[in-house]
Amino acid sequence: MDAIKLEITKYVKRERRKTLPLGTDFWDFSCQVGADSGTAAKLPLAYVPKAVEAVALADQPEVYVEILASPGCRVQKAPRVISQRRES
Repeated sequence: MDAIKLEITKYVKRERRKTLPLGTDFWDFSCQVGADSGTAAKLPLAYVPKAVEAVALADQPEVYVEILASPGCRVQKAPRVISQRRES
């Protein structure tokens, strides 16, 4: 189990070191973890190690992990307008 989590960490670090395409800000990761590909659930990257542990604790002989990196762009939020009261 620890070896699997180490391989996941190394893969993510390796992908984040790659050069981003023009016009993108970060690497986004879509992840799936489960006992097999049919039962794998989509999860955020932060929850992948805990999901691997959960599959191992369920006495499953194998774990299915899919992590796909894709370039992403941050969406800028509109600035908040703070209204001020005018006292007359």
